[in-house]
Amino acid sequence: MKHTCIIVDDEPLAQEVLEVYLNKLENLTLVGKCSNANQAQEILNSQKVDIVFLDINMQGLSGLDFLRKLANPPSVIFTTAHAEHAVEGFELNATDYLLKPISFDRFSKAVSKAVHIIELEQQDEQTPANEEDDYMFVKADKKIVKIKLDEILYIEGLKDYVMIFIPGQRIITLQTMKNLEQRLPSAKFIRLHRSFIISISKLKSIASHSVEIGEKQIPIGKNYKDAFTKVLALHNYIK
Repeated sequence: MKHTCIIVDDEPLAQEVLEVYLNKLENLTLVGKCSNANQAQEILNSQKVDIVFLDINMQGLSGLDFLRKLANPPSVIFTTAHAEHAVEGFELNATDYLLKPISFDRFSKAVSKAVHIIELEQQDEQTPANEEDDYMFVKADKKIVKIKLDEILYIEGLKDYVMIFIPGQRIITLQTMKNLEQRLPSAKFIRLHRSFIISISKLKSIASHSVEIGEKQIPIGKNYKDAFTKVLALHNYIK
């Protein structure tokens, strides 16, 4: 199966190197080359893109700020000459972070990682939960674990894994936040940050920039605040 990708970099030579590498891989199809974030946004608005190779230091909107603006980003692999942004890149759930000059071997490993995550999201072997379900199954610790939805406090993303917190236990499963969010009933759960999904019924307190569940303070992401406020109104938390 082929996956679509775009290159976003304001250096023509960097674009050329990545395109040469992409042409060596049979499982990727290049659908666009962009020199800035605005051009990339136009492509993302018009077609499905699985992987974005994204430079950080570009004229206009930086790669980091561009990723922050995307509510449901595809898999992002940063390609940059600046190592100092690595931590911030991974905090934004980037799939990988490649330092220029990029070797083909390192590039290939990053692509394999991205493809693996994408295919995990597309798997049908885990039965999705719906509004009527009161449980779901996840793979954890080399077995299938049944989790009651009413026991879930919150879910935290950690790179390629998610941690599902229930009272007295943390369950770690290999999948993405996006995939898990789609499996959970929207009437009971909401994503309020790139790295957090919460159970609405478990809310203990709500502040302007965070919520409290149990003993955990969970931040409210800027891009998720409006949707979260609407959900609170529907549940009569606010009037």
